[in-house]
Amino acid sequence: MTLADRIGAYRDVVAEWLHGLYHGMIEHPASELVEQEAEDVDDAFLFACFADAFGIPSPVSYYTAELLPYLGEEFQQWEHRMWDRGSLLERKGHQYHF
Repeated sequence: MTLADRIGAYRDVVAEWLHGLYHGMIEHPASELVEQEAEDVDDAFLFACFADAFGIPSPVSYYTAELLPYLGEEFQQWEHRMWDRGSLLERKGHQYHF
């Protein structure tokens, strides 16, 4: 086997590996489910910290108010998402029943 043949075979292996990586990270439909699950976890964290934004009294909100300057942009987006969403059960039901 010549050096050119070995380089060609190596390129083929690397091209196949990169295509699989791209498909797994971007093209595969599971990546959308992973993004939705990460968004749900983020929403649950922000809701636990700032439940008083929706009229639910929470003693934790007094201590987590110090996080607000760091989460200001995310807080506004989260608040809009939470008001627009019908319910968490609706979101989970749509996620698992296409």
